[in-house]
Amino acid sequence: MRNLKHLIRRFNFYVCGAGVLLLLPLMVLTTSDVIGRKFFAKTIPGAFELSEYILAVFILLGAAYTQQVKGHVGVTFLTSRLSPLAQNLFEILTLGLSLLILSILIWQGWVEGLKERTVSDMLRIPQYPFRLLVSIGGFLLWLEFLIDLTDSINRLKGRSR
Repeated sequence: MRNLKHLIRRFNFYVCGAGVLLLLPLMVLTTSDVIGRKFFAKTIPGAFELSEYILAVFILLGAAYTQQVKGHVGVTFLTSRLSPLAQNLFEILTLGLSLLILSILIWQGWVEGLKERTVSDMLRIPQYPFRLLVSIGGFLLWLEFLIDLTDSINRLKGRSR
């Protein structure tokens, strides 16, 4: 189990790294578009579309790694006042609900991605890879939530012994 956990975490790290590599082209594209608009009264055709797609890829590929390093926003205003056992139980409940919601997102993202046949307006980029990316990124995030859930359950078992 530990090897599988390590493999999933390593894979999510590299997937996030691939998403991060898209930030430099996004910055160059956006900067060039702004400079062109400001100084030459010309924009780069399709820059807005490309920016949308690059941001979508970056966000979807980085969500699982963000969960891995606990970078998502967590509100502990109420739970911090509870006992460690109650905090762990709430964490298990939250992770279980998150897994359920993500399962629906993965399923519907896959269904919609397979049905999608449209292309973007200007550059004629097919939409389906980005729709499928919702389910792929969601699945990677689901795996991270599953790891966290098993860790929480193991902590609970350790407390009850």
